[in-house]
Amino acid sequence: MIGIFGGSGFYELLDEVEEIALDTPYGPPSARIRKGEIAGAEVLFMPRHGDDHALPPHRINYRANLWAMKEAGARRIIGPSACGGLQPKVAPGTFVICDQFVDRTRGREDTFYDGPQTTHVSAADPYCADLRKTLLEGARELDIPAVDGGTVVVIQGPRFSTRAESRWFSAAGWDVVNMTQYPEAWLARELELCYATVCLVTDYDVGLEGMPDVPPVSAEAAFRVFSENLGKLRALLYRVVPRVGPQPDDTCASALSSAIVH
Repeated sequence: MIGIFGGSGFYELLDEVEEIALDTPYGPPSARIRKGEIAGAEVLFMPRHGDDHALPPHRINYRANLWAMKEAGARRIIGPSACGGLQPKVAPGTFVICDQFVDRTRGREDTFYDGPQTTHVSAADPYCADLRKTLLEGARELDIPAVDGGTVVVIQGPRFSTRAESRWFSAAGWDVVNMTQYPEAWLARELELCYATVCLVTDYDVGLEGMPDVPPVSAEAAFRVFSENLGKLRALLYRVVPRVGPQPDDTCASALSSAIVH
């Protein structure tokens, strides 16, 4: 079963759904899970910001969301999200299928292992290679501009970056900036779930060096570009979901095998 998290401006996916309300040991998730089908494949959908976008990035209960998805039966998860571009190659409207993240958040509940059991899960390759490949193939078949790999730097929010911060991120070689990929992607790994993202570039953050005419990002502009490209994202998900097979015996599924300290 495939789980999908909806991001900013992405609150509905399936036409006919069964709503699933779950309690978790970590409190309530952002919303009820919607269960439905895409071309015969069972899908679980949840808007990560809640049904009315009432939860800003730093207030999302990521642990409850991931736990609920697993309890409902998901073993492979796709987490689309809006992001800002930090390099000229990732223009607005581009999809980036990231393979790395950099965490610049603070104070978020970001592990299921607070003790007494000590667990150190490897974070070397935090995104599922198999899901990433499937997403890229689907994007190319649909002629959607997609970048194979890239680093998303995750900031605390809810504010956008200063010019100095954006220059720093860009100079470091990071590709996109976002507010929700951490700890969502990481918590999936701790639960031994496959996880991949589709980062939809909505803007050039505060503008790039050498591009003085690019205005700083605004929430209004970011939501507008996301809305303009939502049809492409839906088309990609509908193309890809029926092709996603059962979870393989990969790095994601065996994340805890050498992580628990006895």
